[in-house]
Amino acid sequence: MAEKTHQAYPLAPANGYTRSDGESLSEDELKRKKRIKCFAYIGIFIVFQMAIGAVFGLTVLKVKTPKVRLDTTSTLSGVTSSTTSFSSTFNTQIRVKNTNWGPYKFDEAVVTFKYQGTPVGTFTVPKGKAGMRGTKKIDASVSLNTAALNSSGELTLTSEAKLTGKVTLMGMMKKKKSASMNCTIQIDASGQTVKSVVCK
Repeated sequence: MAEKTHQAYPLAPANGYTRSDGESLSEDELKRKKRIKCFAYIGIFIVFQMAIGAVFGLTVLKVKTPKVRLDTTSTLSGVTSSTTSFSSTFNTQIRVKNTNWGPYKFDEAVVTFKYQGTPVGTFTVPKGKAGMRGTKKIDASVSLNTAALNSSGELTLTSEAKLTGKVTLMGMMKKKKSASMNCTIQIDASGQTVKSVVCK
């Protein structure tokens, strides 16, 4: 009796669909494109973070020198004048302007007022602090005396000061900064008024 022969057939997929080589390559290509896109996004993110860091470093972390100025609306009181002398109280406000993103703490300093190079009055600026992007205002009354000097008519005084201190950024970074003041004050001795105050 002849033996029955059985022919083997390849098993078909459960869904009855066989993936071709072309489709396999297409899926690999899609995966490759996804990886490239992912790397591109990562690269863009890194560049963006670097740009933010650069802007942050050039603005927030850049320490600027604070400015010290006299109030331009300064006045005189108790004026006594003659052809050879002039004395009065110079009422002004000393302003320490801090444009940094952190407080500026400064030490005690002396403002010297001069007439023709000779000191005629001083004022001591107490130790203090100008807040972040703020201005510290200090009221000052200075006794000026130009006795024995040729001080009739219009007087030109100068005021000089130098503040030393530190700017603190992010609560931990400290950098020393000195703020200098050099002002020219025009006084009308006859009219007993302050004509102008120019600082630089």
